[in-house]
Amino acid sequence: MKTLNTERLMLRKFQSSDLDDLYDYAKNPNVGPNAGWEPHVDKSVSKKILDMFIEENEVWAIVDKASNKVIGSIGLHDDRKRNHAKAKMIGYVLSETHWGKGLITEAAKAIIKHAFEDMALELISVYHYPFNEGSKRVIEKCGFKYEGTLRQSSTIYNGDVHDDVCYSITREDFEM
Repeated sequence: MKTLNTERLMLRKFQSSDLDDLYDYAKNPNVGPNAGWEPHVDKSVSKKILDMFIEENEVWAIVDKASNKVIGSIGLHDDRKRNHAKAKMIGYVLSETHWGKGLITEAAKAIIKHAFEDMALELISVYHYPFNEGSKRVIEKCGFKYEGTLRQSSTIYNGDVHDDVCYSITREDFEM
């Protein structure tokens, strides 16, 4: 996994020492549900997720350069809605204390550039729930194009079913 640097952020592989920082943002009840996962009730939950991030090697830690603290995560995953070897789905989460500063947009643009230029991907998809306006703004700022809404397509941790608002960006879109 390549380390990526932006003006304010470093995107790097997660490390075992990131547990406290991960738990700090993942326990917030305003963070996880926007992405469909339950807030972490204790560090043991965060430890399992951290171990998975380290093992799977597809999620970067978002490190704030000013504080050297992990403030979120961003990853490229197989998109279960597409059967395409050169397509990935981007997903991200950011500590609530850092919302509204353009940081996740900065991180996403770096990942998108890396995906097309270094990984030779042809398409990146992204989804948000209709109520997640913050994610919608990030998606639009990154140049994704709206594809449509998959109705009642995601069941989240508490059993609620939500629509997925779908977007994508192709290599051609990126190069324009």
